[in-house]
Amino acid sequence: MKFLKQTLSLFLSCCVALATARAGLAAQSDESSAPPQVQAAQQTAVQLQQLVAPIALYPDALVAQILAAATYPDQVVEADRWMQQHSDLKEKKLGEEVNKQPWDPSVKALTEFPSVLANMDKNLSWTSSLGDAYVNQEQDVMNAIQVMRERAEKAGNLKSTSQENVTQQGQTIAIEPADSEVVYVPEYDPWLVYGEPIGIWPDWYRYPGLFFDGPGIAFGFGFGVGFFGGYGWGWHNWGYDWHHHGIRFDHHHYESHSRIFANRNNFNRGRGFHDGGFRGGGFSDSRGFGGSHHGFDGTRSGAFSGFNHGGIARGFSYRGRSSFGGGFRGGGGFGGGGFHGGGGGRR
Repeated sequence: MKFLKQTLSLFLSCCVALATARAGLAAQSDESSAPPQVQAAQQTAVQLQQLVAPIALYPDALVAQILAAATYPDQVVEADRWMQQHSDLKEKKLGEEVNKQPWDPSVKALTEFPSVLANMDKNLSWTSSLGDAYVNQEQDVMNAIQVMRERAEKAGNLKSTSQENVTQQGQTIAIEPADSEVVYVPEYDPWLVYGEPIGIWPDWYRYPGLFFDGPGIAFGFGFGVGFFGGYGWGWHNWGYDWHHHGIRFDHHHYESHSRIFANRNNFNRGRGFHDGGFRGGGFSDSRGFGGSHHGFDGTRSGAFSGFNHGGIARGFSYRGRSSFGGGFRGGGGFGGGGFHGGGGGRR
């Protein structure tokens, strides 16, 4: 009996040891098969300054809309094409139809400024890089905007006019429309307006109505924003809180829910990339960009094949003059409310 007890005890001990060893090996296997921790590919201050140069001198609320919309490049493309297909819609009717679309509020808001939306479509690699930078380096992006505003001010190209008010608020420079119901989008050469020339973004397309051929700033038409005032995504719902370095939407901090860009700071927290992969129903194009109803579910086919897991545009063959929508529109060609004479001229 004593021998049997000793034998049984030894057997049970071996079973426990074997089970423990297997559990340890399984844990090591799970750990080795887990995706490696990804380090954020941070852009330098100089790179971010070049990135924000085309929009740094825009009114604060418009900057907020652009940064937010840049996290939805698929919707930017879709919205710009939709605007071209519905160029007959004006003012109140335009707002009603835009309100029915399934786009993010920031993308809907940019339909008030069709030239800005079209510029983001034409320069899609820049737009995607801007969205990626906003998702992963929000505070650095805002710092870059302030640096560029300071440079433009020192160069004598940023000052209050009849179109906009430029004010110093502590250590920050704020830009607001002079008339709360009429917004002017400044026209300037983003590579010259800041004094010392800046390297041009690769294949940058100079969109008509937003580009001024010279070192100063000009103003064209003003966009009346009152027609979209009754919608929750309209102009007056957007702003920027420079003190807390964040976009304000509907009196709260704006949070993008786009799945186009991976938040690299939240990688590998139990489910890989935070909001990773692609979202959207896709869209067809008469010239062959994208497949008919191909989604952005990781296949990265068609129009968005230039995005990698982080959402960074790489080797975009559609950059510059190659637009998904085709055709050109002037800086204030249609939509976004009534037009108001500029009178700003060069300064």
